Amino acid sequence: MHLTIRATGAGAGMLSHLLAKNPSNLYERMEKDSRVRIVFTAFSEEETEAVIYVTPDPVELVKGDSSAHNDITQYINDREFVVSSLFCTYIRSALGTALNGKTKEAYVPWVGRKLNLELALGPIASNLPDRTLTELFTALGYEVLLERGDAGYAFDLKSRSSVRYIRLKGIETLQTALRQLFVLIPALDDYKHYYISDDEVDKIRRYGEGWLEDHPQRGLILKRTLRFAGAIKQYEGWMTRDDKQIENRTPNAALAAVTAEDVSPVALGSDASMEAAEAPKVRLNDLRYAAIAEIVEGLVSRRRIVDFGSGEGKLSARLGSVPGVHEIKAVEPSASAQLRAMDRFAKMVGKSGVTVPEPVTGSLFYYDESLRGKDVMILCEVIEHIDEYRLGRVMDTIFHEYAPGTLIITTPNKEYNAVYEMDQEEMRHGDHRFEWSREAFAAWCSRWTPIYNYSAELKGVGEFDLNYGYPTQMAIFTKGEAL
Repeated sequence: MHLTIRATGAGAGMLSHLLAKNPSNLYERMEKDSRVRIVFTAFSEEETEAVIYVTPDPVELVKGDSSAHNDITQYINDREFVVSSLFCTYIRSALGTALNGKTKEAYVPWVGRKLNLELALGPIASNLPDRTLTELFTALGYEVLLERGDAGYAFDLKSRSSVRYIRLKGIETLQTALRQLFVLIPALDDYKHYYISDDEVDKIRRYGEGWLEDHPQRGLILKRTLRFAGAIKQYEGWMTRDDKQIENRTPNAALAAVTAEDVSPVALGSDASMEAAEAPKVRLNDLRYAAIAEIVEGLVSRRRIVDFGSGEGKLSARLGSVPGVHEIKAVEPSASAQLRAMDRFAKMVGKSGVTVPEPVTGSLFYYDESLRGKDVMILCEVIEHIDEYRLGRVMDTIFHEYAPGTLIITTPNKEYNAVYEMDQEEMRHGDHRFEWSREAFAAWCSRWTPIYNYSAELKGVGEFDLNYGYPTQMAIFTKGEAL
């Protein structure tokens, strides 16, 4: 992952002084489990270019003492290798002088001097559409170019990479440009590796001073960086005290965003981050859970349930209140998500008429005899996180080995992405391996019914669109008979 800063024209040679780095020397430091380097690829009074790049050590990432390393998803996680909030953490100390404007006294006048800058960063693994990414930077006066690489897969998956590289060109002070990136980069990826505390709110306030207040996408930026309504209100309160003229400004989406339900970090099987950005009145995730609970409640056999890819346990907890349910196995590979689920389940203990789910560490790729022959098995927003070419083996295991009485599957409807104004090849979440149209999903479901003696009923969840259908499509497979 890298960030390239290029200055041209008058004052370009001051870039090294503002960064407090000698262009003749290689800057190299270890930050956590990654090596940070800064090298100047050009240096003159008319053109200076510095490249900041980070190389994670995959061995040290696994050997580390952090509790995050107890998660088996470390072996498939790409977060340490893309430009995200982690990248900002790695390079913050290296760019501290420029971020804080604390250069040597002789160069202080240049801190507030605008330069002709070109910035390039990537790879970015963002679930935001190209249009939104572009608007975040054009609102700040930058010319924006988004680039994608070709994806050379040995099997039929896709031709374009899901990651993007961003190139910006504009006239701005180096300090402001870096502060804008340090606020916007976490908003692009929507991945948070840290606890959002008062310090994080203060950082957004300091780095966003002078530009974030009037940004037309401020509501989206705050929602994706601070996440929680309380933190956003705290930021807005600070801004109101700092600027007495705020009452004369045009209201924006930020004020509406703080009333939305808090958004927790994205777990396996969740595309809530995309829907949260759209700020619906009722979150699609909640509608999915309600629809699944209603279907389960209407089943004759519902005593024993398996919730595969249960994440933080929200659906499993909801199913615990369905009458007639006596056993729920919440199966999840992520240790960190499972710990949050266990906290959630602990609060259910002792409540009358509630079945407390049992957390189970497991994966669809590892057969577990204890999950065989249950009444209901649920894969809520799970299959799209599996490579399409591997999905057949998973379904064979489910239908042949586990053989549940009822199988409920939900997955995004690719056609509905047009309602979100997403690009044709864009997916709702960076970890999605595919998203199917209604026709493709129906064809896939019909593949399994004659082989394993299941019937299938297709439904939709969410706000219906006449042209594109429902945002979520659902299949209900019933063993040996129709519903």
